Amino acid sequence: MDEFSFINAIKPKIYNQQTLIKGIGDDAAVFRSTSDIVTTVDTFVEDIHFSLETMEPFHIGYRVLAANISDLAAMGAKPVFYLVSMCIPKKWNQKALEGIYQGMNELASMYQMDLIGGDTVSSDRLMISITAIGYVSKERARYRSHAKPGDIIFTTGTLGDSRAGLEILLHQQKCKDKDYYIKRHRLPEPRAAFALGLREIARVALNDISDGISNEANEIAEASGVELIIIEERIPVSPTFHQFSEEQQYEWKLSGGEDFELLGTVSEEHWPRVQEIAHQENTTIKQIGYVREAEEPRVLIQSQEEIKQLTKSGYTHLK
Repeated sequence: MDEFSFINAIKPKIYNQQTLIKGIGDDAAVFRSTSDIVTTVDTFVEDIHFSLETMEPFHIGYRVLAANISDLAAMGAKPVFYLVSMCIPKKWNQKALEGIYQGMNELASMYQMDLIGGDTVSSDRLMISITAIGYVSKERARYRSHAKPGDIIFTTGTLGDSRAGLEILLHQQKCKDKDYYIKRHRLPEPRAAFALGLREIARVALNDISDGISNEANEIAEASGVELIIIEERIPVSPTFHQFSEEQQYEWKLSGGEDFELLGTVSEEHWPRVQEIAHQENTTIKQIGYVREAEEPRVLIQSQEEIKQLTKSGYTHLK
């Protein structure tokens, strides 16, 4: 199949967003909005960010789009459009490539996101680059720099599940709730609905947990010029997570990454309302610490035995 036939094969038959004026079929897409526009782009490389050893093509497509939707959620934006560019090696056949798009379409349909463009080229390794676009009400974009002393630190969901799922797939590890952990790795659930629900609250700092909470917390501390205190025993984990070794539990919940949950801070005054919104959106949420003034931005993690600095330890690109 040539490039143009492939584009026609994956071209949407209908579009969901009324703000879209022109989708696939011209030199560029056209859309119109009265909201602030948020854009994000991520590039994924075979055998670095995904592998057929642990995923089917459907899972790859689902997961790469989930990463971008999670970025939009961390900005408080509603996902509306996405574009996909792919570098395709000869070993990838049409059926497998269509499987990737089916995975993306499955997740996109949950948010009524429209595929509005992209590009395909030949390559010696599969690479997927997604640009996602979202809308956010004026002055309601969420920034890492919005944390203030006295804030409560919270996180959605449970942490470490995706890394546990990866280890199970790689090593065929037997454990309780095996299918649950594998699903958390292959089919993550971005917290976009919860983030949108926060739009009534004027100030919330958010960061999506893609590279591990140790990285994300430090990014908030640095951007806001504050100190974050995280209480280790409050970090939420799944009921059967304790079956793994203590070393694995500690590493995976702090540095495992790719859970695509949200880490955030909010004033103590607005914390009850955040909890209500989470309940309305069927999202679990937990307070895991607090923010205080600091001469130098940093993150401290407090356990029953000690309190120590938590440095960045998740996945870092170009390292």
